[in-house]
Amino acid sequence: MPYAFTDADIDYLRSDVGVAALRDVGRLALTGSSLVSDIATARRAHGEHSAALVETATLRRKARSKIHGGENWLLTDDAVQQATPSVIAARRATRLAGRDVHDVTCSIGTELAALSTTPGSVIGSDLDPIRLRMAEHNAPGAGVFRADALTPTSRGTVVLADPGRRAGGRRTHDPAALQPPLPSLLDAYAGRDLVVKCAPGLDFDVLDWGGEVEVVSLDGGVKEACLWSAGLTPEALTQTAVIEKGMARRASMLKSDGSCEEITGAEPDEIPEREPGSWLIDPDGAVVRAGLVRHYAARHGLWQLDPRIAYLTGDAVPSGVNGFRILDRIKFSEKTLRQALASLRCGSVEILVRGVDVDPAILRPRLKLRGEVALSVVITRIGRSGVAFVCEARRPGGANASN
Repeated sequence: MPYAFTDADIDYLRSDVGVAALRDVGRLALTGSSLVSDIATARRAHGEHSAALVETATLRRKARSKIHGGENWLLTDDAVQQATPSVIAARRATRLAGRDVHDVTCSIGTELAALSTTPGSVIGSDLDPIRLRMAEHNAPGAGVFRADALTPTSRGTVVLADPGRRAGGRRTHDPAALQPPLPSLLDAYAGRDLVVKCAPGLDFDVLDWGGEVEVVSLDGGVKEACLWSAGLTPEALTQTAVIEKGMARRASMLKSDGSCEEITGAEPDEIPEREPGSWLIDPDGAVVRAGLVRHYAARHGLWQLDPRIAYLTGDAVPSGVNGFRILDRIKFSEKTLRQALASLRCGSVEILVRGVDVDPAILRPRLKLRGEVALSVVITRIGRSGVAFVCEARRPGGANASN
């Protein structure tokens, strides 16, 4: 069970003595094999405070790759799991720069810390008094207070919310099962400028949302979907949503260095219908989940293998994108694929599947690979036919990949 911090723990950890003790405990290995002896060492040196010290030192290491400056933060295990990566929070803060923002589910202050670096005042509220004290420490530039997220307590602010995504200890994709429930949150702030961070797998079709859905990935992994109310959505996007009778859509593909490629539903989506080119491209998950595969293809001179399948193809690979150079195309069956791989002396294979009922974990041992070459196989369908593309091993980057 995660350690339950108390007010006394927070007082100690923020004191000069506690800060020095954290430096001391932070020098311990704190690995799975050393943890028992490390805890004993911490207990001998710091007595009743050892549990809070070990937990904090461990959580700071866990947060290191996610939260910039997290080595000095006060944290809880659940808060670290749900915390927005700093690079995503910074981009959201930039979009809100100049506006006064109230984070009504501020938790330990990840969003507050990012917002505090941009113009505009920042306040945060939460029901958890311990997390509020942590947020006060982690984001000293923001004012924090205790309040229910469903009770409006500010005026003239953009409302930012990040509902909890676990119900009964399990992750949920039901908007009504979030904490607070998403429909209740939208009702409470109807008519206000509102930003709501959600899980990317949430079923948005059940919402009556007149603004934008932004799907965000970081270094190729989809991290979140963010709802932006109409007042915070560019007019070109809201007009597109009206035409399409749906939500405005955006895919934001971030890198750890802060760079980002964005694509929206306002961009062209006309692409040719052609036979596969020299390369296959598996679009970023943010593009796929935002429903912008055709828009992405049009921007980069690509086209689809099949109108209902998200794999793209072309004669060149967009810079910075993974690509698969096609060596062979076969009608899919285990036998024909086994023969094709054997002829290429394949000894290890990455298998990607979309649109067909094939389990790579079951298929791989049946291929009985004996060679020394590493390859990739993309199994999908074109029309009603299953097809397998045997490709060179995945090539990262794609900056100079061309026919």
